[in-house]
Amino acid sequence: MQKYITPSKLYAYLQCEHRVWRDVYGPQDEKIKETNPFVEMLWEKGIQHEEKVIAKLGELLDLSSDDKNDQLTKTIEAMKASTPLIYHGYLRSKNLAGEPDLLRLQSDGTYIPIDIKSGRGLEGENEDDDVPGKPKTHYAVQLALYVEILTDLGFSREHTGIIYDIDSQETIYTLDSSMGPRTPSSWWQFYLKTKNAVAKLLANEVQNDPALGSPCKLCPWYDSCKHWSIENHDLSTLFYLGRGKRTVLINDLGIHRVEDLKNVDIEYEMAKKAKDKTYLYKIGKPTLSTLQKRAVIMADTKKPVIYTPLEFPKVQYELYFDIEDDPTQNFVYLHGVYERTPKGERFIPFVAKEKTPEAEESAWKEFINYIRALPKDDWCLYYYSHHEVTTYKRMQKMYPDVISVEELEAMFTTSHAIDLYSHCILKYTDWPLYSYSLKDIAKFLGFAWRDKTPSGALSIQWFNEYLKDSDPAKLKRIVEYNEDDCKATMVIKDYLANPSL
Repeated sequence: MQKYITPSKLYAYLQCEHRVWRDVYGPQDEKIKETNPFVEMLWEKGIQHEEKVIAKLGELLDLSSDDKNDQLTKTIEAMKASTPLIYHGYLRSKNLAGEPDLLRLQSDGTYIPIDIKSGRGLEGENEDDDVPGKPKTHYAVQLALYVEILTDLGFSREHTGIIYDIDSQETIYTLDSSMGPRTPSSWWQFYLKTKNAVAKLLANEVQNDPALGSPCKLCPWYDSCKHWSIENHDLSTLFYLGRGKRTVLINDLGIHRVEDLKNVDIEYEMAKKAKDKTYLYKIGKPTLSTLQKRAVIMADTKKPVIYTPLEFPKVQYELYFDIEDDPTQNFVYLHGVYERTPKGERFIPFVAKEKTPEAEESAWKEFINYIRALPKDDWCLYYYSHHEVTTYKRMQKMYPDVISVEELEAMFTTSHAIDLYSHCILKYTDWPLYSYSLKDIAKFLGFAWRDKTPSGALSIQWFNEYLKDSDPAKLKRIVEYNEDDCKATMVIKDYLANPSL
């Protein structure tokens, strides 16, 4: 049976180079059969956005079908007939297959593929600073696949596609353009390289191993790959040692397991690197030393290390803080604070119970007013990662009447706010864990969430369900999950302040 290269396989490869092979040749009994609820919600949102876009486009030919052979025949017939706009045409040629959302007739009789996306058309755009964005890699390779098939079929002469984004903007992807100032190769060349790698994996000409990384937790192979990685003492079980660094260490040092890294002579390897800049590419002495320390902790001591004693502000009000937001809608629905004072502890949630700008602004204003009412210079916010600060900067632009730029900046100065992840965990500690996330570290320290499946992704799903049915049990679940996140932040801070307890 023909194993076609499709847009979804290209996307899977960009997320994880192992996923393509494992989907075909991996132990299928270890694959989670149920779709991740958060991923399912994203699909539904994508479908809803697509339906809204199509409703506004006017007359088009809808070729949606489960019979791919018939769909292909009708698509080719429609293009030969110069149909102006084709919805869900099916394209296939050689070992390539795909279903672009739209095919639009051009003035020269060719067709340009258009994909409708529920995200922005470019990444890294900043309208306020006039920073131009650049094409998203997974969008580019998917459009390139459609273009190659259209070219094979005689309906395209240019390497160009279009992304129709969440803001109803059309972004032209010129695939022969350079990927960037530091990457002279074109998007088209990158696509060809990616396509060839996927083809070899599908044909089982090349096999590769799992590697633990940030995209893993939403993957149906997560438990399977994690088990393999731990059982094999794989290098990727070390924090911040992903597939790229692992490949370099395997090729240049000939090591595969965590314990092998403990015995590397760093001075000797750096002397070799000084003579050959391609040796241990992008791995310098500080990086290799850090990885070696983590290998010792993971393989031998199995205990966290705090390299420098940490001092925290002496204040009456310790505020352990976490927000819940839906990035697919740029909406913050909960600001949670676990307040600890000499008089006791309490959790205070500030909730937006409706998906409206008014509700979002009101909940945020209540939180800001709570902060303003605290004794001056006698409080400190503790949070985990820069997400809260980044989100609040965005909200300030949306709701400038709630708080000024200057007051917001003052609120997050180091005397008033401490990012435990960036300022403490990353700089001054190491752990016998492959992930230094809030949940992984807090669980290691013995903290347990009340919810059996705690995750920010599921919180978003629960909130979207609550918007539909107003079920108070769902809102209670969201609030309790947020409270536990805040308590987990407190557990980590307390350990950092006094690891001997």
